[in-house]
Amino acid sequence: MQRIRLRYTKRGRLRFTSHRDFQRAFERALRRAEVPMAYSAGFTPHPKVSYANAAPTGTGSEAEYLEIALTAPRDPEQLRALLDESLPTGLDITEAVEARTSGLADRLTASVWELRLDGVPPEEARRAADVFNAAETVEVQRLAKNGVRTFDARSAVASLEVRGPEETHSSQADRPTDQPCAILRLVVRHVTPAVRPDDVLSGLRAVADLAPPVPAAVTRLAQGLFDEETGTVTDPLAPDREAVEARSTAEPTAAATASA
Repeated sequence: MQRIRLRYTKRGRLRFTSHRDFQRAFERALRRAEVPMAYSAGFTPHPKVSYANAAPTGTGSEAEYLEIALTAPRDPEQLRALLDESLPTGLDITEAVEARTSGLADRLTASVWELRLDGVPPEEARRAADVFNAAETVEVQRLAKNGVRTFDARSAVASLEVRGPEETHSSQADRPTDQPCAILRLVVRHVTPAVRPDDVLSGLRAVADLAPPVPAAVTRLAQGLFDEETGTVTDPLAPDREAVEARSTAEPTAAATASA
């Protein structure tokens, strides 16, 4: 059985698709691309697809991950292209690599988020960020299944910076505008309970009275292992790529040795 790990995006209007909507679209794409999927056992078999830490509905993302299991080997790049053609524009498969290591979900310990605050001057956002960063705790509330839950949004935030609108991650910004705006760049650890970008915005409102006039356009730029020394988030597919490259290098050497 071959396992393939995929990186995909949620861009533009497709950021409003729920995780269940994406699951349905992706399973249709698997059928259209005639991917030889492995299926679960039981009365209602399902294709073996493992989704990892999906972004909340309404947020864009450049770094969503999943893993599929195949009954027959396929070239990862050709598979990526076929699936990408079978999905609507905005749900784009940007990378595919054969799984050569275990524990993809264990390597998703932090996310990098970009929050575009239209109508908020960068200096106002910078003042609020300084107050947030200086606080030991920032309590926020969220409505959960069992009622309102209060938790600390500060401890999960590894870094919070303010950037100018010219520093937005790409031309794919969800709502480009000529208005002055501030760009928040967050690195958030994946903890329990999960701290989401909207929780950080609630915290900024609570400690610094920062209230954007329109909802923030939120995009996840990356997710992976958090490096405590550098404060960066590493690529979770890098170990698989390195393992594939090492195998490709070793095979010609082994073949040459055998022929000798």
